[in-house]
Amino acid sequence: MKKMTKARLKGYQRLKLDIVCLEHEIRAMEETDSGMGHSVILDYQRGYPRPQSVTGFDWKRYEQKQDLLVRKKAEAAWIESWIAEIEDGQVRYVFNMRYIENMSWKEIAKKIGIPQNEDYPRKCIRDAYFKKVGVN
Repeated sequence: MKKMTKARLKGYQRLKLDIVCLEHEIRAMEETDSGMGHSVILDYQRGYPRPQSVTGFDWKRYEQKQDLLVRKKAEAAWIESWIAEIEDGQVRYVFNMRYIENMSWKEIAKKIGIPQNEDYPRKCIRDAYFKKVGVN
């Protein structure tokens, strides 16, 4: 079973960017020549090894990118569902604004009605929730 960590939450935005980049790379491999690769084989038709270049679609690299994309999407979905399952509405709202929408603590404080204290949502809501559920 997965365990939520601060690093996992903090890396969510980077994860989303990685997903977009991987989707773009896969699409480029499918639609352009960037999916082409070459290998060198030894041809023994004349009785001795002669290096020959073989060109074709790089399926191994394509499948690696597809597998990585599936894993990253699953991780992002898991983080999103973890946040969505927070029972306390205010805590869920703060986590959603911070990690899903990538808002600053100052913007979050303003949204929850405490614009004069940007530390409140971080310390009193997020950190208190982390302590309550044992997130490190």
